[in-house]
Amino acid sequence: MSDSRLPGSRQPYHAVEGLGLGEAARRLTRYRESAAARANAGLEQVVERLSRGGYEPRRCGIVEGSGRRGVSLETTLASHALIHTADGNHFRDVLADAGARCGLEVCRVTERELLARAAAALRKGPEELQGRVLALGRSAGPPWAADQKKASLVAWLLLTEHDAGRGSG
Repeated sequence: MSDSRLPGSRQPYHAVEGLGLGEAARRLTRYRESAAARANAGLEQVVERLSRGGYEPRRCGIVEGSGRRGVSLETTLASHALIHTADGNHFRDVLADAGARCGLEVCRVTERELLARAAAALRKGPEELQGRVLALGRSAGPPWAADQKKASLVAWLLLTEHDAGRGSG
């Protein structure tokens, strides 16, 4: 969702660290608009491709960080830890907005609760789930880092919760 033509868009809050609040807010607005356009276009393509393949996408999952939300821009820019949190939230939020625009139910699961929630829903122990996610990664090939592992687990969780809601187990 970052734009190589827009310097700083990979880490927007890092990019505005040290600027005055007015300029920082203006740049963050540009970064958000750019990321939103990219997220919307990308997710629309995925939904369209799935629909053409006979699937009916209904939900998208986002793994949330555990950092603080709702602090002022001034407070965020004064703390390097909050800047990291804000960078992650920037992308998660535009992706959530894109999901809603595509008519998808957006399901946010905190990273802290993901494994336990998946283990309960899937009726499997955490170790077994981690082993299955690793095996999936071996068959999928690289990259298969922490982000891909969490994304696959949240997808599996949401599919299971959806099926359980329909009474099919």
